[in-house]
Amino acid sequence: MLSLKRTLAGLVMSVAAATVMAQTTPDALIKQVSTEVIDTIKADKSIQAGDIGKIIALVDAKVMPHVNFQRMTASSVGRHWRTATPEQQKKLQDEFKTLLVRTYAGALTQVKDQTVQLKPLRAAAEDTEVVVRTEVKGKGEPIQLDYRLEKANADWKIYDVNVRGVWLVEQYKGQFAQDISANGIDGLITKLAERNKGAKS
Repeated sequence: MLSLKRTLAGLVMSVAAATVMAQTTPDALIKQVSTEVIDTIKADKSIQAGDIGKIIALVDAKVMPHVNFQRMTASSVGRHWRTATPEQQKKLQDEFKTLLVRTYAGALTQVKDQTVQLKPLRAAAEDTEVVVRTEVKGKGEPIQLDYRLEKANADWKIYDVNVRGVWLVEQYKGQFAQDISANGIDGLITKLAERNKGAKS
C-alpha cells in the first residue's frame, strides 16, 4: 500500500496543475504543473501535515481541470458505457471523479523531495493525441509515469496514465467489467459510491 501511495504521489506531482497559461506543447504543460504542485506542497505546512480536506481541495482545483473525465470514465466502463442512460453516465462520472480525487489526495501526502524528469517528446506539431513520458526520481528506483493526452480546442487534457507499465484505464476496465457482469451498471455505481463513502469515514 505504501509503495502504491508513493507511486501515486509521483503521479499527483506530475499531473497536478493550477490555472495554466496557453500551452504550446503537452510536455510543457506537464513540466509547468509538476513544478507548481511541488512548490505548493513545500510552501504549505498543513498539506505536509496531512490536512486531508485541504489536500482534496488542492487536487480538485489543480489536478482535475486537466483531466478529460468523460473520456476516461467511458473508456474504463468500456462497451457498457453506450448502454448506460445519461443519468447513469453522469453518476458513473461523478463517482469515478471522486474516487480519483481521493486517490490522488491520499498520494499527495507522500510527496516529499521527488523530482520529475521529462523524456523527449516524440510527436509531430499537428498531432492531437500524444504520449508524454516521465520519470519520478527520489529515494529508490525511478518510477515510470507516462501520460496520454488529447488536444481539444486549444487545451491538452490527460485521459490515461501509465504507472510502472500499467495503463490505469485498462486496469479499471477489468475491474469495472467484473462488477457490471455481476450487478449491472447500477451495481457498479453503488459499489463506487460505497467505496467513496468508506474513504470519507
